[in-house]
Amino acid sequence: MAAGSTIITAPGRMTTTGTDPAALLKLAAWLSPSFPVGAFAYSTGLEWAVEAGLVERRAGLEAWLRTVVEVGPPRQDAVLVARSWRAVAAGDDGALLETAELAAALKGTAELAQETIVQGGAYLRTVSAAWPSPRLDAVAQTLAGAGIEPALPVAVGAASAAHGVALGPTLSLFLHAVAANQVSAAIRLSVIGQTDGQRVTAALEPVILAVAATAEAADPDDLGAATPVLDWCSMRHETQHTRLFRS
Repeated sequence: MAAGSTIITAPGRMTTTGTDPAALLKLAAWLSPSFPVGAFAYSTGLEWAVEAGLVERRAGLEAWLRTVVEVGPPRQDAVLVARSWRAVAAGDDGALLETAELAAALKGTAELAQETIVQGGAYLRTVSAAWPSPRLDAVAQTLAGAGIEPALPVAVGAASAAHGVALGPTLSLFLHAVAANQVSAAIRLSVIGQTDGQRVTAALEPVILAVAATAEAADPDDLGAATPVLDWCSMRHETQHTRLFRS
């Protein structure tokens, strides 16, 4: 067995950590900006925050994203990724459906709900089409049978578990993808340039790793976000006159 690969400790059970190269290649593809889920079309309220002068230049963007990742929707979504991963790894359809229902209900605005549901459905369909897996097909059938379109964190956790991709790297790269998409949105909104975008991405690495570790160790019911200004920005964005993004 290669060093750092996922270890099977009992039939059907996987460790949550590992650096199997094939698994990392899957994550690199699934959480890439080029993965066809339409992430480029969403700013998660950032567009209104910029319009309102709440986010300016590199320092402002870094402070905004640090807070959003630490205590906002990404932190909550990371816990949902872990919940869905463990449900699929254990073959627990009841836990999977409960997590999917929670994920659909926990968004504070219509735009944020649409953002996660549209991306989640596209994510699950694309992974299933390009990386066929009977186990993931079963997950999709379970969700469809309950009339649930999966939110993005549910789709990410389920796909990783179905393909034997460890939870630890899944959480880290999921949060990195969320932050990177926000940085990309800020560049397109002319808040920063490309080099400063990479500076912000680099500065967020410790935050991403800390939140990923917290989410992996968290109680499955430890759900919550504390960014009311982000929700307010999302609500205001719904009626913003000129906009580039859908959220």
